[in-house]
Amino acid sequence: MQTIKTYYKSPIGTVEIEGTQSSIVAVNFVDQAQSADDDLPSCIRECAKQIDEYFQGNRKRFSLNLHMQGTDFQNSVWRQLRKIPYGTTASYGEVAVAIGKPTACRAVGSANGKNPISIIVPCHRVIGSDGTLTGYGGGLWRKEWLLKHERDNL
Repeated sequence: MQTIKTYYKSPIGTVEIEGTQSSIVAVNFVDQAQSADDDLPSCIRECAKQIDEYFQGNRKRFSLNLHMQGTDFQNSVWRQLRKIPYGTTASYGEVAVAIGKPTACRAVGSANGKNPISIIVPCHRVIGSDGTLTGYGGGLWRKEWLLKHERDNL
């Protein structure tokens, strides 16, 4: 599968958007932009537009074609993450219960950490059962910023 990349400069760092001609396969924070592809398919242009709207505080839900490669369990977790409403959080345990695997908190945490499409699949909305912020691939400071951004734009 050939992929195409572009970069979006967000208030909290550079976001790499990777996709195919028809779907988004990855959205991640990176240290710096590499050379972007020139001829972007409409799905990648639309993704960058929606991410910009999110950071402007004007988008609460994303409407994009995603292609997420993972196990059945990981995909069930990632689908559940998309159900966590903007501006709210859920614990790993709550996600485990919601997918019908109430004892799978750690496995939920592992799947959450392997989420290839950050922001759009909002893994930043998952917190510890005691309300603490726990792991985030983009750094805990970004997780804190994203959660505050959402609360401020409800």
